[in-house]
Amino acid sequence: MSRLRKLQGPRYVARRSSIHGKGVFARLPIKKGELISKYRGVLITEEEADELYPDVDDDQPNHTFLFLIEGGMIIDGNRQSNASRWINHSCSPNCETSEDEDGRIYIEAIRNIAPGDELTYDYNLVLDGRPTAKERKRFACHCGARNCRGTMLGGKTGKRPSRLRNDTKR
Repeated sequence: MSRLRKLQGPRYVARRSSIHGKGVFARLPIKKGELISKYRGVLITEEEADELYPDVDDDQPNHTFLFLIEGGMIIDGNRQSNASRWINHSCSPNCETSEDEDGRIYIEAIRNIAPGDELTYDYNLVLDGRPTAKERKRFACHCGARNCRGTMLGGKTGKRPSRLRNDTKR
């Protein structure tokens, strides 16, 4: 983690967000290209995720802290996590996620971020098959961006999904 800048005090803080529940906000200036945090949690299989977090109510908004990584494994941010789990989705994000060769997820600034700004990235969720109106409603976006597509489901970037959210544990 030597690429993360070492500063006195936290670089960001989790608090109430106007986007959704809690959010993560810059406490200090963050420069474009800076690594901000590692997404921490317990590594589990998709089967374990299904067992731990059954998707029981199709009418409820969908949110947990499950992050799909290459090879089908999942980082469960509900356990042994850090504040990165509170980073909200935006259709006009100021951060992006990347995965290293060991399956670790890092959050990086894609533009300069001022103190007080909420950190966000595009969840770019992907479902099997074409999403129904009910699924789009379940994964509704409330980011408020001018270019908001109204859903956390797959953006136009063609990137693989950055995060799975399939339970109501917020």
